[in-house]
Amino acid sequence: MPLPRVIAHLDMDAFYASVELLRYPELRGQPVVIGGGSRHQPVWDIDPDTGERRRRFSRLRGYTGRGVVTTATYEARALGVNSAMGMMKAAAKAPDAVLLPVDFDQYRKYSRLFKAAVRAIAPQVEDRGIDEIYIDLTEVVAARLPHDDEAIDPDDAAQEAWWCAREIAAEIKQAVRDATGLNCSIGLAPNKLIAKLASELDKPDGLTVITAGDFATRIGPLPVRQLNGVGPKAAAKLARLDIATIAELAASERGWLVAQFGASYGAWLADAAQGHDDRPVVTESEPKSISRETTFERDLHAVRDRTLLSRIFTELCEQVSADLQRKRYLGKTIGIKLRFDDFRTVTRDQTLAAPTADPAAIRRAAGACLKRVDLTRRIRLLGVRAGALSRSDAAASESGAAELFE
Repeated sequence: MPLPRVIAHLDMDAFYASVELLRYPELRGQPVVIGGGSRHQPVWDIDPDTGERRRRFSRLRGYTGRGVVTTATYEARALGVNSAMGMMKAAAKAPDAVLLPVDFDQYRKYSRLFKAAVRAIAPQVEDRGIDEIYIDLTEVVAARLPHDDEAIDPDDAAQEAWWCAREIAAEIKQAVRDATGLNCSIGLAPNKLIAKLASELDKPDGLTVITAGDFATRIGPLPVRQLNGVGPKAAAKLARLDIATIAELAASERGWLVAQFGASYGAWLADAAQGHDDRPVVTESEPKSISRETTFERDLHAVRDRTLLSRIFTELCEQVSADLQRKRYLGKTIGIKLRFDDFRTVTRDQTLAAPTADPAAIRRAAGACLKRVDLTRRIRLLGVRAGALSRSDAAASESGAAELFE
């Protein structure tokens, strides 16, 4: 009997913040914002009442600078603080929230742990970032269902398959919790599009099943912006066309959507609104580029702040090099990205004679790119990128040194 396709989307709940709460359990239940710099590290002091040592945490109150919220606990989100929000705006909404610096090494460690726990149960995993994955459970479900020659009603077989999938998802959630101490939310559905929507419905610590028959009632009322692939501009245009929900989008004629949004995107909108998505779970994919960038607390001047900029620039090149070597890639195109105090963004690239992962070679090429940019305005953001990637068992290339911001 043919069984339904079963796709899971697993999303770690408030991942960065939850990792920090493992380190600082005394902050559980409090609004916590992740996104500070090293100056926001907790420090030890003495409690004046008890004389005992205690951690003292930075607060958002009085924050000044250009920092951006990376993530926040659900308690902070309840106060209106969201990811990608400017830190000063967040401080106005939640001045007493605890502010912690980001620790990407720790987040990557826990990312590896939870993904390994999932793969031990269901090996067909598509990595979608540090805190989310897709899982194809179809074969796992089929292997666990009883096999006999007795005829069974197709609807009963499908229902049994979804119950089995729910049990497997519960096992995965427990395995992730055992491996990391963290909670995740899982959405189960016939495809990736619906699974991702389902994983958001019952956060945190959710487990939601949306079958094809549930789509209209469970997903239809949601705002069209929740479709993964509908960005702010498309959502704004849909709003001008009096389309606010996925159900309203589903009621629109395909031809009309194509006329409004073009052949490719209009057809995708029509299919997505109906819950149609035949994309496979891709267990291996090659990145197009590897990059590192940083936004400064204050705008920096290329001449007056050249010592600081030179150090940061070197660190970014070294970080890109380390990422390339850890992931076993070489980059043949090295690029830079700058955003100035007027919010203008500039990029420059240079193609090398041979691919490299050497930090000095990356710095030299990035420096050559930098010399092609007018640096009279103050710099708000600086980034380094390696593209045109190729696989390598060992990163090796000719290296050279170059002094920048001299």
